[in-house]
Formats: sequence, structure tokens, C-alpha cells
Amino acid sequence: MPVRSVPRQLAFTLGHAENFAREDFLSGPSNAAALALIESWPEWPASAVVLVGPEGSGKSHLAAIWASEAGGRFLSARALADADLPASLATGALVVEDLAAEAFDERALFHLINLAREEGAYLLLTACTAPAGWPVAVPDLGSRLKALPVIALSPPDDMLLRAVLLKLFADRQLEVDEQLLAYVATRIERSFAAARTVVARLDQEAMQRQRPLTRSLAADVLRESET
Repeated sequence: MPVRSVPRQLAFTLGHAENFAREDFLSGPSNAAALALIESWPEWPASAVVLVGPEGSGKSHLAAIWASEAGGRFLSARALADADLPASLATGALVVEDLAAEAFDERALFHLINLAREEGAYLLLTACTAPAGWPVAVPDLGSRLKALPVIALSPPDDMLLRAVLLKLFADRQLEVDEQLLAYVATRIERSFAAARTVVARLDQEAMQRQRPLTRSLAADVLRESET
């Protein structure tokens, strides 16, 4: 007798835009120093500062909060070589996102840091690792990077991780209970990136299996991902 499989509904991957407003930023011990830096502008320790943290740790959200307050523009680190740097600094504030060792034009960044200092402009640089240890071919840039104040975002504690999970589910208009939040929070890597991944996976699986999003479903999905 043939075994009937559980029906699975086709799930379409839809974009879920995150809100980068200040009131939507979830704060905790892991990001308190970074948030304090953003909110202390323009009383910064230097004209250029660096936010460091793993992917999905909140760097872009903090940068958006600061840019909104300071009237800042955004520039990808990979676009430095082709950018009109004076024009990029026209508002007096610029976010340079996703700096990484050996993945940007060194002379352009050196010029940008000097230009910001000369014009009294502000730079917010984001990166996954602190730039002081990066191998650079331009000696003067190396000294500039070592002198920049660095604020690091660390992994979230239990309370913040649960709050992030709850917000991510809410962004997808999904209602979840405390049992599910507690179960998921203790079984994933302690990072915002892992939270985003598991929420997307659970949302997709709930649609495909045509089941409500419960602790039982989460247990099934996470168990399957371990095998």
C-alpha cells in the first residue's frame, strides 16, 4: 500500500524589508556602546570612527540611524575607487559600508579620511573585523587606520536574542508564543544572522507543510537540519 506523503504547498520567497528607524533598534549589553556612540554625535572622539561586528549584528541599522540624524550619505567600500569623494562628503557626513581587508582602494580611503578631517566632515566606517590588523600597502593609511576609534558589537545575550527573534517573526506578520521563542533561542548560534536564517526557514516550512508555526514544528525543522 503506497505511503501518502504530507502535502507541501509551494512557498514563494518574498522580500521582508527591515525598518531601520531608531525606535525599531533593539538595544542590549552587546550593542550598548555602539548605540551610545551613534547617539553622542557630533561629540565623537574623532572625525572618523569604525563600527565592527559580524554580519547581521546591527551595523547597518546603526549606520542608518546616524545617517538620518547627521544627513549622511552611503557609499560601498568597493565603490571607493570610482566615487567622487568631495561630492560624497558634500553633506558633511558619510557612511562607508562593508570595509574588508584587501577589498577596497587604499589610496581612495586614505584620501577620504584626510579630506573629511580637512573639511570638518564625519565618517562612519563599518567592517566585520577591526582595521588595525589589516595588511595595507599604503603606509600612511596603516597609521590612520590604527588611530581610528573602534566600537565593537558583540553577540547578543539571551534576552536580546529573543527580542530579535520576536521582531523578525513580527516583520513577517507571524505570531509566536514564548515556548517557541525559548526553544529556538537555545538551539541556534548566538548571532543576529542565525536568527534571521532560522526565522526565514521556519516561515517557509510552515507554509510548505501547511502547519501552524509552533514549538513542535520548530523542533521538527531544527532536528532535520541537524541530520
